Amino acid sequence: MGDAHKGWSAAYGGAIAVIGSLMYAMLVASGSDDANKAFRAHLRAELVKIFITVLLFVLALVLFQSAAWLWLILGFAVATLAYWFSLLAV
Repeated sequence: MGDAHKGWSAAYGGAIAVIGSLMYAMLVASGSDDANKAFRAHLRAELVKIFITVLLFVLALVLFQSAAWLWLILGFAVATLAYWFSLLAV
C-alpha cells in the first residue's frame, strides 16, 4: 500500500503507542492493597503515559519531519486499538 517511508512512519506511530503503554504497565506493576494508593498509582501512570505520548509525537515532528503523518497516526491508532481489543478479550 505504500513505500518503505510510509511503513517506517506507521512503525514509529505503533512504537509510540507501545512505549506509552509499557511505561504505564511498569509504573503500576508493583500493585497495592490500599485502594487509594492503587488509584493514585494508576492516575500517575496515566499522566506519565499521556506525557510520554505527547513527547514522542513532538519528537517525531521535530526529528522526523519527512514522516508520512497519516501513516504515523494510523500506526498509533491501530496499535492503540489492538491494545484495547485485547483487554476486551481478557
